[in-house]
Amino acid sequence: MQEARERLKVIVPITIGVIFLLLFLNFRNLTEVLIVMLALPFALVGGIWFMYLLAYNMSVATMVGFIALAGVAAETGVVMIIYLDEAYETKRKEEENLTAADLYDAIMHGAVERVRPKMMTVSAIIAGLLPIMWSNETGASVMKRIAAPMVGGMVSSTILTLIIIPILYELWRGYELRRQGAVYMRGTVRL
Repeated sequence: MQEARERLKVIVPITIGVIFLLLFLNFRNLTEVLIVMLALPFALVGGIWFMYLLAYNMSVATMVGFIALAGVAAETGVVMIIYLDEAYETKRKEEENLTAADLYDAIMHGAVERVRPKMMTVSAIIAGLLPIMWSNETGASVMKRIAAPMVGGMVSSTILTLIIIPILYELWRGYELRRQGAVYMRGTVRL
């Protein structure tokens, strides 16, 4: 057990580093990578809360669940950023000078397009893991500890992906527009 924990102390940071590197190679933009990486702590919080509710201790199995959760949370964050980027670029082509209202409309359009795929992904993952959580078969105690962080983390990751990422995206793009000297007026924006 101690040997496995020592290995995980190396594997977990390497996994996070690989996720960071792959995100950077995909986006070629550090800000977008950091926004997606912010999804990881929120997903982990949900996993920890769910483990606390089930009275599970940290173990090798739960760490495997957290590693899987980190990958899924990063993937859903990437898809949200892609939808937001597409909506932003479309709006930018339509409007010569973006205002705060234009930026808000683009972000809302991109985020709303992502609601159904995100909910389908979360539902499929949770539906696939719930039978494991109810199982009493041989080996179920280990499998429950792998599944628990993912079930809890998917709930909190969903909230982050659908609410926090668009807000951070608006702050970043709004700052970028102001810095570029674009006609960007705050106006009345409902965030």
